[in-house]
Amino acid sequence: MATPISPPRLLPSGDSAITVEFSRKIDDEANRRVLALDRTLADEPIAGVTETVPTYRSLLVHYDPVQIGFETLGKRLIELAQRPVPSSENGRRWRIPVAYGGEYGIDLEDVAKTLGTTPDDIVARHIAGDYRVAMLGFTPGWSYLSGLQESLHMPRRRNPRLLTPTGTISVGGVQAGIQCIAGPSGWHLLGCTPVRTYQLHRDPTFLLEPGDRVKFYRIDAKTYVEQERAAEHGEIIAELIAA
Repeated sequence: MATPISPPRLLPSGDSAITVEFSRKIDDEANRRVLALDRTLADEPIAGVTETVPTYRSLLVHYDPVQIGFETLGKRLIELAQRPVPSSENGRRWRIPVAYGGEYGIDLEDVAKTLGTTPDDIVARHIAGDYRVAMLGFTPGWSYLSGLQESLHMPRRRNPRLLTPTGTISVGGVQAGIQCIAGPSGWHLLGCTPVRTYQLHRDPTFLLEPGDRVKFYRIDAKTYVEQERAAEHGEIIAELIAA
């Protein structure tokens, strides 16, 4: 007999939203449940629900309290959240090029020193990872990745930078990330990718989706410049190797 799935916590978020919390820590199993509930609500809409926002470990559900109340919606969300989680996700896998170190990854040498190894070894560890897109957020296209090797886990920077480059590939804590738009960051910058995970006038606007898998591979500076130029004109650059 299958083990019953534990119910999530329901947390009121103002008077028109509910946070459905599956865990108090970052883990893939909780994230799979988040994404499964998000997909279920897309496939089986509840009258009064206006928007859902998936995160690593919870789903924020916005609703119109005139159409549905907290108690009624909460009960339905609990029911849906306890359905078995599909064993497989959408199956898309991407190969993403990265120029590591130097002007592209200004923290690579410091990360190597901190971890007692060489920059090339850090790159090898990073490339060896099999990453999963857990959520998008912070800025458009910012992709939070689980699957970072434990040997690359590092506390975030004590002094965050106010501006980091477009396409930054970084690590922070137990996570890896792809930053599409230039902006602030307290993560460690290992490299840059010419891939644009968000491009307003491109179809698709957002390249990666939660549940996608990502592998990185190394490119040189010349290839980076060529691919970045192509990306500016709307080329996807990333290679879709399974769908």
